[in-house]
Amino acid sequence: MTFTTANLCDDHSGEDYFQIAESAFISYGAKPVFSGQITTLKTFEDNALVRSVLEEKVENRVLVIDSGGSHRCALVDNNMAMLAINNGWQGIIIYGCLRDAALINKLPIGIRALHTHPLQSHKKGNGDRDLLVSFAGVNFKKDHFLYADMDGIIVSASLLS
Repeated sequence: MTFTTANLCDDHSGEDYFQIAESAFISYGAKPVFSGQITTLKTFEDNALVRSVLEEKVENRVLVIDSGGSHRCALVDNNMAMLAINNGWQGIIIYGCLRDAALINKLPIGIRALHTHPLQSHKKGNGDRDLLVSFAGVNFKKDHFLYADMDGIIVSASLLS
């Protein structure tokens, strides 16, 4: 699907469930334009569940991770980004940090994160999956649709064209 978030906004902004994320994210990865149905995670400074989810084979999905906006460690690194690519994930949104940015920027995946941080997270397995998560002025729900490009991130309850 070819799209721009600007055109999607022009065509659909009056619809019932259409949201635009605040401009808080930095773009990483060599694929700045991506879209897919949402899978959500809520975990704080713990990436064990992130890895577990990225190990699943998927088609046309985007992982949205609410890490409480933590700037104290990274939830995703280049190995996890490769895992995501190999299993069909289109992109990752992290309300937190990543590391290995120089390596990730060469990979064919789109990732948005608040910042980078060199310290890896804990691996205790804490967290919840497929809950409503809210950050950047958006309610991210499982199976809703996310569209991201260099202009921003939008979320819709239905598939947009």
